[in-house]
Amino acid sequence: MTGDRLTVGVITPHVAAGPEVELPAVTGGRIATIVSRTGSPPEAPQAPYRRGPSGHTELRASTESTALERAAATFAGGKLAAVVHASTTTGYVIGQREEAVLVERLSLRFAVPAVVSCAAAASALRTHGVVRVQLVHPPWFDDEFDELGAAYFRDQGFDVVVTKAAGLPDDPARVGPQVVIDWVERHVEDRTEAVFLAGNGFRVAGAVEELERRTGRLVVEANQALAWGILAATGAAREVPGHGRLLRASPPTP
Repeated sequence: MTGDRLTVGVITPHVAAGPEVELPAVTGGRIATIVSRTGSPPEAPQAPYRRGPSGHTELRASTESTALERAAATFAGGKLAAVVHASTTTGYVIGQREEAVLVERLSLRFAVPAVVSCAAAASALRTHGVVRVQLVHPPWFDDEFDELGAAYFRDQGFDVVVTKAAGLPDDPARVGPQVVIDWVERHVEDRTEAVFLAGNGFRVAGAVEELERRTGRLVVEANQALAWGILAATGAAREVPGHGRLLRASPPTP
């Protein structure tokens, strides 16, 4: 941490950019990132993730000791305020219990607070008293990830419906906030209390404020939830304007 800026180590199995773009944007530059990618090599196609069993193996591998040691080498020399594992799909695959173990391992290995994608979103929803949540998945999530996402949140007591954002571009770089605002407004379920825009490569934090205005619901986005979790875990409680209700009130200090 330098002055008012938090330097955060980001571990991710994904090639597509996500938290390194949105964490600084959402917090007005208060969070800076150092990224360690554990999956496909840089020359691989810019796919958000790999489908099928090999994809699951790659996601799990991003939580193992080899990946953490590689991240430690990447982060060496940087004074970290926190470390995050940024992958919604990894949380879906390993489940809430293994995710909690991952948080402990990360915190012990790097000696700083640790935050992970799905747990941050679930905590944000609980903090706002949400029971009925609609998961909006990007089109590159396959049906198995839809099922795993529903199971992840149901296991924690949420009443869940999953909606695939069909018709949006199947490429994170081509998805902008306005098309997401229009799509979600048309497809939001009447009974839901909140919407979770899942996927750390689904870079739509810029849609949150307008979606809340149009739908009257709490909207949580994967990287916005990570930012909220980082601020809470580090004790840097403060308001961050322009990115939804979650960040308008100072997050609770753990």
